Amino acid sequence: MKSDDGSFFEEPTGEMPAVSSTDPRVTFTGVERAADTDDAFEDEPSMLPHWTEAPTGQVPIVVARDAATQDDPWSAIPAPAWREGEADWVAHEDQFDASFLAGEVREDDTRPWEFAVTPEPVVEEAILDETPRPEPVRRTRTRRPATHHPLAGRAVRQGSTRSVSLATFTGVVLALLVSVIFLAGSIPVSVLVLAALGLASAEAYAGFRRAGAHPASVLGIVAVLTLGIAAYNKGLPAIGAVTVLMVVFGFVWYLSAKQSIDTLDGLGATIFVYAWIGVLGSFAFLLIAPMYSTSRHGLAYLFGAVVLTVANDSGALFIGRWLGRRPLNRELSPNKTVEGFIGGTLITIVVGAALLPRISPWTTTAALEVAVALSIVVPLGDLFESMVKRTLGVKDLGRLLPGHGGMLDRIDGLLFALPTVFYFVHILKLG
Repeated sequence: MKSDDGSFFEEPTGEMPAVSSTDPRVTFTGVERAADTDDAFEDEPSMLPHWTEAPTGQVPIVVARDAATQDDPWSAIPAPAWREGEADWVAHEDQFDASFLAGEVREDDTRPWEFAVTPEPVVEEAILDETPRPEPVRRTRTRRPATHHPLAGRAVRQGSTRSVSLATFTGVVLALLVSVIFLAGSIPVSVLVLAALGLASAEAYAGFRRAGAHPASVLGIVAVLTLGIAAYNKGLPAIGAVTVLMVVFGFVWYLSAKQSIDTLDGLGATIFVYAWIGVLGSFAFLLIAPMYSTSRHGLAYLFGAVVLTVANDSGALFIGRWLGRRPLNRELSPNKTVEGFIGGTLITIVVGAALLPRISPWTTTAALEVAVALSIVVPLGDLFESMVKRTLGVKDLGRLLPGHGGMLDRIDGLLFALPTVFYFVHILKLG
């Protein structure tokens, strides 16, 4: 091949030329032949094994071979050395213990450099599983256990001892007295309603006390009377304000109660009677309140509610005793029948259509609509009181009215009728 300057040279072949020691053209300086050296390289047994050999599992250790001298403090530190013979492994075994790297149990199939690690037992979890959690200690209360029947320990209801003739005579006298009071005006009617609600709430609280509860009777009666007066003067907003005060004063009342008293039962009974008699009964004052009534119309609406309620109760009583066969609700009140319910509805509608339109501002349409509505809610009010009396274990909550029981037994249906008439007249504008 020709180069750039015009000379020729051969292309390299990659082969090395043989060099002969006898060739005079090749001279080696400072190099001796391996065969001519006196000391040949030998693999002494003290050296480390060759890297191609299998591992032995032996651990190197520093062994002190020379005795330490007292003059040089550094001589106490042994010079590093390797374990070479069997004696080094036996004589200095106490200087290094490799067993701490392994577990307590050594498996047979493990290699010398492998160690079987035994997991530590979980002691804390075993203790937690074996040791039961202590039961919480609760304060002794008078509330009955949930496993017992809720009516266990209550008084046993007695059979009815009412006389129909006595009840009729008492009812006629009450009707005449109430009619005269209604003719006297709003103030006498308000006093009559306050007296009825106060007596009814007192009877209810007495029934709860006989059942073992501890209601705040005085606080409840005062709240019922206060709500009636406030509703007459302030209207519907008075119900919310008095109810809030009732709950707050109820909490304060039971702050000083004895530990043995079940305050939850007591406060619950207090608020229950207040809501049942006080709140529902306050709609009588709303019907005759000056802000909702003009030209004595409120007295006419309230009188119509009383008349329709009495008609429903009387029709259900007489027709039920005459034709009643199927109980309306055997558990709550076995004396109330389906035939009595139907008869009371018919009597209510007839009285509403025949009597109420003669009283201004009642109209025939309004009277019929309210009569149908009260035919449903008045029996519900009667059944509601029967449910309460059955829970308390009493037949009648009072004996104020001969043949009728207490005041609450007489106005139980009227309590449900009052808000119904109020909303029909003032919200639906049926008047």
